[in-house]
Amino acid sequence: MNRTPQSGRTLTLTPTREDLRIAWLTALAIAIHVAESALPSPLPGAKPGLANVVTLAVLFLYGWRAAVWVSLLRVLVGSLLLGTFLTPAFALSLSGALASLAVLGAALALSRGLARLSPGLHLGPVGMALLAALAHMGGQFLCAYAFFIPHQGLFTLLPPLMTLAAFFGFASGLVVAAMLPHLESQPPRAAAAPEVQDREGLRP
Repeated sequence: MNRTPQSGRTLTLTPTREDLRIAWLTALAIAIHVAESALPSPLPGAKPGLANVVTLAVLFLYGWRAAVWVSLLRVLVGSLLLGTFLTPAFALSLSGALASLAVLGAALALSRGLARLSPGLHLGPVGMALLAALAHMGGQFLCAYAFFIPHQGLFTLLPPLMTLAAFFGFASGLVVAAMLPHLESQPPRAAAAPEVQDREGLRP
């Protein structure tokens, strides 16, 4: 709610069903991010990336900008809850998220371009998830090499890490593909116009 100083009126912004769903998905991504931190890892930095499933679902349902908000809020709030804010773990998580979002933005633009050429030609959830997972791992690896472990021996971990990323990305894509029909079956209502109120009450 925001009150304008000159007119004395109160501007009430009513959240739409779409806003509430994005907020719910963001909270879900944060909860998965926190829970996933407790899972054992076969290799340093290798995690299933289950929270990225939510980001991809938001990408397909609401677009790239909404996916950016969900992903960055997940990294920020998750690090605050885990006590890793401004630590190397936070830097790695943020670098992976930024790399993934950049690749997803480019892939989405490419997919739209392909769809204009041929309606049936586009990148689906599995393709997007694979690209996102590989970019996420690549971003984390480059951050680790540039700032924390500048040693050539680190590159011996790159092939198994990227292989795991591809596997987890493929699995995430299948999950997203299964989720989307259920989420799309409940389309959000159109955005409501802001309501302007008097101090004394609603105007007709």
